[in-house]
Amino acid sequence: MSGGRHTVPVDVHLLAVRDGDRGPEVLLSRRAGNVYASGLWHAPSGHVELETVVDAVVRETLEETGLVVDAADVRAAVTVHHRPPGGQARVGLFFEVRRWSGTPRVVEKDKCDAIGWFGLDELPEPMVAYCRAGIDAYRAGAPVALHFPEAGDAIAYDPAADRLVLVPGHTDRGAAPDDAVQAFAEQTVGRITAWSDASWARTESRVWRARGAEGGTWYVKVHQNDRFHQREVAALRGWVVGLGAAAPRLVAADAQLRAVVLTAVGGQSLHGATHPPEEQRQIFRRIGKLAAAIHTSAPARPGDGMLPLGKLEQHLNGARPHLAPGDEAFIRTVTEKAGHLPGADVVPTHGDFQLRNLRWDGHAEALHVIDFERSEDGPAVRDFVRLSDAWHGRLDLLQAVMDGYGRLFTPEEETQLTVLSVLDAVSGISYGTAHGDPELVERGLRTLARLRFAQHP
Repeated sequence: MSGGRHTVPVDVHLLAVRDGDRGPEVLLSRRAGNVYASGLWHAPSGHVELETVVDAVVRETLEETGLVVDAADVRAAVTVHHRPPGGQARVGLFFEVRRWSGTPRVVEKDKCDAIGWFGLDELPEPMVAYCRAGIDAYRAGAPVALHFPEAGDAIAYDPAADRLVLVPGHTDRGAAPDDAVQAFAEQTVGRITAWSDASWARTESRVWRARGAEGGTWYVKVHQNDRFHQREVAALRGWVVGLGAAAPRLVAADAQLRAVVLTAVGGQSLHGATHPPEEQRQIFRRIGKLAAAIHTSAPARPGDGMLPLGKLEQHLNGARPHLAPGDEAFIRTVTEKAGHLPGADVVPTHGDFQLRNLRWDGHAEALHVIDFERSEDGPAVRDFVRLSDAWHGRLDLLQAVMDGYGRLFTPEEETQLTVLSVLDAVSGISYGTAHGDPELVERGLRTLARLRFAQHP
């Protein structure tokens, strides 16, 4: 048994987090005056007095920022065991808060001279290394971290003297990829200090956001099968390059791991986002323009005119329990038209061109597209199947897309779009039924109802 009991001070740190145009942002203040770490950026914080740690963070938040936080909105983020060079060890409890009342401001002007929001990928300098360690551990999803600087280390964060050690939790399985993928990523971009799972809930491909020791941000993706890996890598090495800053760049690929490292793009996903009507129209014009850039990134070539009907019966069998009266007859009537369509030219298509794979940066007025694992040559209207639900009931948004695209759909393309939309709806209902995804089932049923109404209002 080691001698002596370990008695340490306990301090609390506020991680007030909000969604910004370029991603999550955290509130930081700059210490000033005759205080520890003067001139360095730090999260609002303080010592625990005769109170609970939750009451302490609520009190410190009000005293330092003017924000009013309800104790019920305080969430545990990470615990950091820290010892400054030559100083006494302490335990810091970092708490996440995403809801509050008021506007942040400098309250203690003798201790602080600035306050502001900073992207988790764009933290300010100079910054207290202890606080930086807590934020990096929070972003990595670790419940506990160690931060024991060595003699001679500065108070300010220095990437060359990063002493952060993460302690994973027993259920912390998805915060980072497995060792082989981590090694592949670090061989490509250098040491990674923070991982966060950025996977989309409905896909079996896994995506992680990785932050390098010197501040760069990348995305690391592991595809669910060889076909998706080959499609995405081929697209990123081929026609996607012509999109420039509108798409991520491929940094490295490993076929054996089915993994890729990609540069990060800005903006926020358009899935679930709200914007004023005029900005919506601007965004949808950009979407149309981006679709045109994709479809003209390589010369069109004649197609065989065949639409993907091969799995219709299989998908119908899975979807049938959820179909409304008349749905199956409608599906068969529409898909029979596929055999009478003239052969359409095929062009490069994204394959999953929908709002969740589109990111809008309002400050730069820039649109970005991600996720090319379903990319393949096909009829151009293929890319409007999952997007068409977004302009339903909004003729102004449809017109904005067409303005950006530079032309209207031909009558043959309108029919192709209906057929492909029906096939996508049926496969979505079948897949959602088999995988317990009621939202996907509902989306497919909604699409069928919309298409049936459009033909017989």
